[in-house]
Amino acid sequence: MLTRDAALALMQEHTQSPSLRQHMLAVEAAMRAYAMKLGGDPDAWGVVGLLHDFDYERYPNDAHSATEGHPSWGVRLLREHGLPEESCEAILGHASYTGVPRTTPLARALFAVDELCGFLVACALVRPSRSFGDLEVPSVKKKLKDKAFARGVNRDEVRQGAEELGVPLDEHIAFVIAALRPVEGALALGSSGAPPPPSG
Repeated sequence: MLTRDAALALMQEHTQSPSLRQHMLAVEAAMRAYAMKLGGDPDAWGVVGLLHDFDYERYPNDAHSATEGHPSWGVRLLREHGLPEESCEAILGHASYTGVPRTTPLARALFAVDELCGFLVACALVRPSRSFGDLEVPSVKKKLKDKAFARGVNRDEVRQGAEELGVPLDEHIAFVIAALRPVEGALALGSSGAPPPPSG
């Protein structure tokens, strides 16, 4: 079992992009919250969230190979580091093109929070507060319908993730917002985060 400190070091070693590091920290927080809700191990689920994209920067896999690049390259390294097979399969399964089925609550949770976390961070960044504190579900739902906003986020996977978890989309969004609020300082958001970008 990889410790959180070891997982964080591995993530930071392979990822220089602040936004990608921010994303993995957000997914870690959401995964820990869902572990507590669904009877999983928060530490184990958090490590999966923290590492699910750690190889993305170096091996982005634009061709969507099922066996090369992200996430297959990373999972091979994680197996060498002793990450349990259930965790490895969850990381493989979050990328649908690997063909690895999401058969466990851990795998379904990772898929469900991955795209949503990216979207919620984007929603927070455009608010005057740059915070999750005043971000509400109706605002998120409105932005989900705006295809020009955060266009890199796969809306179909946001909806599919909630369906696979068996949770109504509104409830899923509210749950993940609540999971991210306590860690927004670590994500460089809110009053303790970075200053807003210059206007114009």
